[in-house]
Amino acid sequence: MENNKKKFFFYVLLCADKTLYGGFTTNLSHRLAIHNAGKGAKYTRLSKRRPLKLIYSENFESKSEALKAEYAFKHQTRKKKIEYLIAHSVSLVKLLSDKTNIT
Repeated sequence: MENNKKKFFFYVLLCADKTLYGGFTTNLSHRLAIHNAGKGAKYTRLSKRRPLKLIYSENFESKSEALKAEYAFKHQTRKKKIEYLIAHSVSLVKLLSDKTNIT
């Protein structure tokens, strides 16, 4: 019966404009499709942000833990977000290759 246990995810999207978006969901593929359709969060509805690419996700035992991870990520500077992703083995070569300031 453990396979029926609900999963809670914190995820990070790389937007077309090289910005990062962090969110929470119970269904990663569905949530990404919603974002890319322009029907997700207000931030990702802007056409300049799409297409979006899922670059990181983490599974949590509880909704509370996933929401805390999302909150902590969203309240960091861009530099800290990138450091977090690098620490979690996310390859950010594309993200870091643009000429924008990451601070």
